[in-house]
Amino acid sequence: MAVALIVLAAGQGSRMNSDLPKVLHRLAGAPLLAHALRAGASLAPERTVVVTGHGAEAVEAAVAGLDGEAICARQTEQLGTGHAVAQAGEALRGFEGDAVVLYGDTPFISPDTLEAMQDKRAAGADLVVLGFEAEDPGRYGRLLTADDRLTRIVEAKDASTDELAVKLCNSGVMMGDAATLMRLVAGLNNDNAAGEYYLTDVVALGAAEGLSARVVTCPEAETLGINTRAELAAAEQAFQARARAEAMDEGVTLADPDTTYFALDTVIGRDALIGPQVVFGPGVTVESGAEIRAFCHLEGCHVSRGALVGPFARLRPGAELAEHTHVGNFVEIKNATLDEGAKVNHLSYIGDASVGAASNIGAGTITCNYDGVFKHHTEIGARVFIGSNTCLVAPVKVGDEAMTATGTIVTSDVPEGALAVARSRQTNKPGFARRFMDMLRTRKAVLAGETTPEAE
Repeated sequence: MAVALIVLAAGQGSRMNSDLPKVLHRLAGAPLLAHALRAGASLAPERTVVVTGHGAEAVEAAVAGLDGEAICARQTEQLGTGHAVAQAGEALRGFEGDAVVLYGDTPFISPDTLEAMQDKRAAGADLVVLGFEAEDPGRYGRLLTADDRLTRIVEAKDASTDELAVKLCNSGVMMGDAATLMRLVAGLNNDNAAGEYYLTDVVALGAAEGLSARVVTCPEAETLGINTRAELAAAEQAFQARARAEAMDEGVTLADPDTTYFALDTVIGRDALIGPQVVFGPGVTVESGAEIRAFCHLEGCHVSRGALVGPFARLRPGAELAEHTHVGNFVEIKNATLDEGAKVNHLSYIGDASVGAASNIGAGTITCNYDGVFKHHTEIGARVFIGSNTCLVAPVKVGDEAMTATGTIVTSDVPEGALAVARSRQTNKPGFARRFMDMLRTRKAVLAGETTPEAE
């Protein structure tokens, strides 16, 4: 059956004490909203509708970057979850299939849980609600059941004493036929303590029509919602703990797991070695058998099998390392490719460049890629030897098997097999250093009042 996602992302999140919309705060290097969209993507949705409100323009810009096919619908007034879902009605016009309601600030709903909800729908339930057994039910809505049926959802502020004793709580996630869900939402009223249109009331409305509702349960940790900075920090810890465990289960060696940080989309192959204090930003793939040594930061890059990175290296977006390449200490690579066996081992910056197979980049080399307005490309061929402290002023090309002398500033192309030398010739002046230093020391003494100009 076709599936549509409705992701609610309109809330202000006042307890975050931030100008940034809550769903755009980052968890594992990605906005909270990205986590919800990623979970929903496991259902291969035909339509995705994100309901925006507070900070709508910023949220909609983020949605465009996360899912170019998603539709945004604005909730100009925040009148409750039922009202928010209703805003998706126009975007779902003509859609035939199930709708799943997710939340942009609830990042840990798993694909397995969503599939279990689908299974319950396939078994005949008209509505499926995701619940969990809470250690401290507190402010959560309660799921009231009878004979394996969900009869009603009651919000904590509207619940009786007996109802508050129920520990089966509502996550807010709901699934049902899209047309049916929209029809039920249209019949909601706001006769409750908060004066809001509750999505939860559709269960009772459906029961009055003879529709069946069922509950699927998941661990409470999956339903964690982010409302404060402290909760965001706790969610980061939970994500990292899970990501580290999964990596090690899949055959990755983490020398010091507690100091390794993953992004939402980090991919690391079996038998990769990850040293202490390594941070993976978004968009990183490390292939099997590669090694990332201590204190490295990687983002938007690809590291191939057998490559060696670090320690103290930085790979920025667009860095592509082929097999058996070396990137050493205090080296930064940005928007550049290193072909097989290439080495950049010490104190260098390689940006907007290509480095050919088996080439060696000497210590202190930089590609001068930026003229203040435009970025320019440096092309280094195969089996090239770049001497230490070479500056390659782009755009420039160094041919295969060429060399640059130490301290050379390359401003024009170097032919294949040629040696480029671009520095002034050394001149030695006998005795000059001693005479010069004696003069400087005397002047210093005069300024300090230790002697007189006549003595000088």
